Amino acid sequence: MSRPRRPEPPPLETNDVLIALVGTGAWAVALVVLLIIGLPTPDRWWLWVCLGGIGTGLFAVWYIPRLHRGRAALAARRAAGPPGANGPPGANGAAGAAGATGAAGKDT
Repeated sequence: MSRPRRPEPPPLETNDVLIALVGTGAWAVALVVLLIIGLPTPDRWWLWVCLGGIGTGLFAVWYIPRLHRGRAALAARRAAGPPGANGPPGANGAAGAAGATGAAGKDT
């Protein structure tokens, strides 16, 4: 006889922007250290690696809040009504023919 399965725990809430900022800061520190110690010419590509890490981190700081807002909006739409009720205009059969009249809503 098997025991009943435990319910899944809720997702862990994290501050993703803070994580991205810490990673970006670590890349910035690495860049400063490499600039201070100086690198021989064959190893200067490490500077570009640090700049790439900083650029990726700054993009993440910009993108993560937008990602969370989009996911929250999608969850709110799903919770607001039955499936398919919030789809794009013309998604169901009858409204699809009316939606194909043109940009201004007139037949051309």
